[in-house]
Amino acid sequence: MLRKLCVLSSLFLAFALSALAQDSRRFAFHYAFTVKNLPAASRVRVWIPAAQSDAYQEVRVVSAKADLPLKKKREGKYGNQVYFAEVSTSQQAKLHFEINYDVLRREHIGLRNAAHAVPASLSAEERQKDLQPDVLVPTSGLPADLAAKSRKESRSSSRKHAPFTTTFSLPCATTKRAPVGAAVMSSMPATPRFEIGFPLPADKQSSEIASYHCWSDFYVDGKGWIPVDISEAWKHQEKRDYFFGSHDVNRVQFSTGRDLRLNPPQDGKPLNYFVYPYVEVDGQEYPDVSLAFSFADRVTAVAGKK
Repeated sequence: MLRKLCVLSSLFLAFALSALAQDSRRFAFHYAFTVKNLPAASRVRVWIPAAQSDAYQEVRVVSAKADLPLKKKREGKYGNQVYFAEVSTSQQAKLHFEINYDVLRREHIGLRNAAHAVPASLSAEERQKDLQPDVLVPTSGLPADLAAKSRKESRSSSRKHAPFTTTFSLPCATTKRAPVGAAVMSSMPATPRFEIGFPLPADKQSSEIASYHCWSDFYVDGKGWIPVDISEAWKHQEKRDYFFGSHDVNRVQFSTGRDLRLNPPQDGKPLNYFVYPYVEVDGQEYPDVSLAFSFADRVTAVAGKK
């Protein structure tokens, strides 16, 4: 009898571990751009977001090449890493920059994974930083109205976080303004955190990357940071429940937060988000920049399937 119990316990443990197993994806990421048609003898300053390692991605810089010397900096509010380059009197009509990364991205399962201990609550400083409105993300008006309506419609304890699912009908649009879904998230009754990077096609081993991708986490006391991906839930309705509580491996993160004052400070206004290079010429934002992003899988290790 004891032997049978031991066998059953072992089987149960194996099943439980497999249920918590998480996917990972390893890939090379190519981040390149060219600043074009520069006026002669101009002062040029360039800020580049730098991918960095955290709990869900391991990042190694394979190479960093540029027509100007690169300096590694760190933005003060959120700790984002930045490459910075400048020239006081540029004599070149164009400047090229290229950074190659090796990345291991891990799946983030927030609601089902207790592997990472979390503090019982956030500090007042952390709450203030994440709950305050951004220039393009208000915490009043339509976003707050949607949140209040959703909370009113769902009061049962089993649907404690149901208001957040309202945002799944509002995709994270690829625009220069604040994504609507992220704005709604910022009006929810929890502490949200905005993250941005690039998507990787799940059905390709290599390709160019045309645009950015953003997602969010929100903090619940006693549960920690819970991942939410509004746009992926919008695009893949069959995985709607999965993306409320999980971030898959098909992404690479470059920065966190909004209204960013870079290091050294830019002359222009704070950045709504920071995933593309930001360039100033003679103290003014300079838009004539061509982008070239791509990825290629190196090793794909699958520990669990959804």
